[in-house]
Formats: sequence, C-alpha cells, structure tokens
Amino acid sequence: MKKVIRNIKKTLLTVAMLTAMIGNANEISSFKTKEGLKGTALTIENVKEGDLLSIRNYNGIIIYKELIQSSGTYEKGFDLTELPNGDYFFEIDKDLKIKTIPFTVKENNVVFNKEKEVVVFKPYIREKNDLVFITKLALNLEPLKIRIYGKYDDGSFVLLSSEKISGVQNIERVYKLKKGGDYKIELDSDNKKFTKFINRN
Repeated sequence: MKKVIRNIKKTLLTVAMLTAMIGNANEISSFKTKEGLKGTALTIENVKEGDLLSIRNYNGIIIYKELIQSSGTYEKGFDLTELPNGDYFFEIDKDLKIKTIPFTVKENNVVFNKEKEVVVFKPYIREKNDLVFITKLALNLEPLKIRIYGKYDDGSFVLLSSEKISGVQNIERVYKLKKGGDYKIELDSDNKKFTKFINRN
C-alpha cells in the first residue's frame, strides 16, 4: 500500500511539474512524441481567422503555408528535423504586424534563436472621401518608401509621387487622389512590399 501511495505521489509531482513547465512556456517549445522523435510545438495566442502562418528559408522560399481557420489560440506540432541543414523562420502575418521566429536545423537538431525574434509593424492605408491616409509604426526608425502610380487607359501605370520617410517612429502621410482614375500604392519597408489598388471612378 505504501508503494502505491509513493507512486501516486510521484505521478502527481510529475503532473504538477509538467503543468508548471507548460504554464511558463513561451510561444515555441520542444517536445518528444511517444516514438522518441523530436518535434516542435508552436503555440500562438490571440490569432484571428485569416492570419497567415508560414515556414520560410532565407532565400524567400515558402516551405509551409497555412491560413488560420479560427480565432483564439493556435497550436500545432511540426517535425522540423526533416528539413535540410540551414536557417529558417516561422512567419506569422497578422492584420497590422508580422512576427518572425528564426531557427536553425543542423544534423536533425533544431535550435530556436529567441533573441533574434522580430516584430514588424505593417503600414496601414485608410481611405476617406478623396483622401488616402498612410500610417506606420516604426519603432526602430526603419524607413518607409511610398510610391503612388496612376493607371493609363492602356492598363499601364505611371509614377505620380515617390517619397522616402526615415528617422520617425510614427509615420503619417495624407494624399489627395483625384476622382475618375485608378491608382496603385506601393509601400516598401523592412524588406517587404505592400501593394494596394484604389479605384476613384
């Protein structure tokens, strides 16, 4: 009977330790399956339906892509040990920000570079009447390049305005676009390009 009680205590202690570990875990944690294969459990809180999760290498090649299907907490296991040796990153593309979580695969071992995680705030475009408002939060004073094109009748675009803003944390610009035309706005920041088409007809 004492042996049974001792085993129950050990089991309860193990469960308590696992609960504490899970409670203190960050968004990325390592786990083992029953077969002993190494894997990665990805947990992302506060996701929205339509957010995009991808795994990419540093050549820009998308290895995995998934559209988040429901809002709340996203959890999924990945076996990253099958990837060739190299540097990769998870990318979570949300409404107004993109988070990258870099990791390295070397000889079936996966190491996450937590200190190199980056959150980039996306530029935001809002229309009101004939005005276009462009805003971006640039915490590291990263530059934003804005290009506005007008569309010709033959379908080609001509550059109407170009501006590069840098050294500012809160970037805010307002542009007036005439009615009776189609426009394309290209925004470059953090090595990413964002494009929006606007119809003023």
